[in-house]
Amino acid sequence: MKVTVIGAGLAGCEAAWQLARRGISVRLVDMKPGKKTPAHSYDGFAELVCSNSMRGDDLSNAVGLLKEEMRRLDSLILSCADSVRVPAGGALAVDRYAFSDAVTSKINNDPLIETVSEEVKAIPDGRVIIATGPLTSDALAERIRDLCPETSPLSFYDAAAPIVSFDSVDMGRAFFASRYDKGTADYVNCPMTREEYSSFRQELMKAEEAEVHGFDDGGVFEGCMPIEVMARRGEDTMRFGPLKPRGLRDPATGREPYAVVQLRKDNAEGTMYNIVGFQTHLKFPEQKRVFSMIPALKNAEFLRFGVMHRNTYLDSPRLLDRYYRLRSEPRISFAGQMIGVEGYVESAASGLLCGIETARELIGLPASDFPAETAIGALALYVSTGSVGDFQPMNVNFGIIEPLDIRVKGKRNKNVMISERALGIIDRYKTEGRV
Repeated sequence: MKVTVIGAGLAGCEAAWQLARRGISVRLVDMKPGKKTPAHSYDGFAELVCSNSMRGDDLSNAVGLLKEEMRRLDSLILSCADSVRVPAGGALAVDRYAFSDAVTSKINNDPLIETVSEEVKAIPDGRVIIATGPLTSDALAERIRDLCPETSPLSFYDAAAPIVSFDSVDMGRAFFASRYDKGTADYVNCPMTREEYSSFRQELMKAEEAEVHGFDDGGVFEGCMPIEVMARRGEDTMRFGPLKPRGLRDPATGREPYAVVQLRKDNAEGTMYNIVGFQTHLKFPEQKRVFSMIPALKNAEFLRFGVMHRNTYLDSPRLLDRYYRLRSEPRISFAGQMIGVEGYVESAASGLLCGIETARELIGLPASDFPAETAIGALALYVSTGSVGDFQPMNVNFGIIEPLDIRVKGKRNKNVMISERALGIIDRYKTEGRV
């Protein structure tokens, strides 16, 4: 009994791990290192392309709940992320290369997982999980289209932020702090005056963009909106977004700055920092010119410039069931961003559920059927049933989770109670052997 998992990103590695934990042999196939997508550069598995953050850990946050559910379900991705985390306030951020190395090592040393480096151009026989991501190679993408002739794949545009050398940041014009002084001072804050912000925004709107075929502002996923698109949306859009100064006090003036650009540590050594929220598709020389207008980054050394790429995803509500199986051919399942979940954690969660449910089916056990009261179950039900209007990629949120049947005062209190209920269900499923 063997399952072929195509794609060794976060979803594919998580699916392979969950299968192996349940005694199922896995053939994990990935085209790296021989061939890479335009967004990938590292040879290891589970490469983080955009941000190095897996977002907040608090249980009043839906992604914090999803991560805690995954931890309790023995997630490979969360275990490795926790082992290589870097300081980032209340967020789970990781050293991206150490994270990839940790996942790769775990996968390569599992006796039930065989890893193969080759490009898959045809869907193999037998049980298959396709987790090749939104940048699936052309040949395999054509085979997927053949499987789904009644619907065309959809697409949106995603972007990554630049990374700068910490040594090149002018700390005379920046300061370490956390917002509202909560937690440790993990972020480098680069303040801007009103005049500096206005000049920066004007140049950002005029800067020359790299050509991305078919791109327009309306095709951007809101959670990864390029900073230049944000600038065009209004004078204060960036100040209410990644440049918000609220809760930060500049020690040089004793006052809250007009705007603040934040840098977050990108590796454990603290030599690399990414510019938070600065996803972009400006041409590289323009990134250097415009971003250097931020006073603290006047002489910044850019270790990686921002890039943009087109992401393709399936019309999943029409194609997949709650176990992420293809309704028309259930031997084939999908996982990861290509099914219309957005974010690292959500992608890994889909691989986790897919691995668990596939294994239980092959062993002859009843499905886990994670309910809508849990984040992992709610996400699967959203993907497989959709919503009113056109299906769009979505991060996990409390809006898709079954609400409480009692009134609770305060949004935070309500969200924490929803999380506690969900974790109680996960713990009960584990005790009863349902996972």
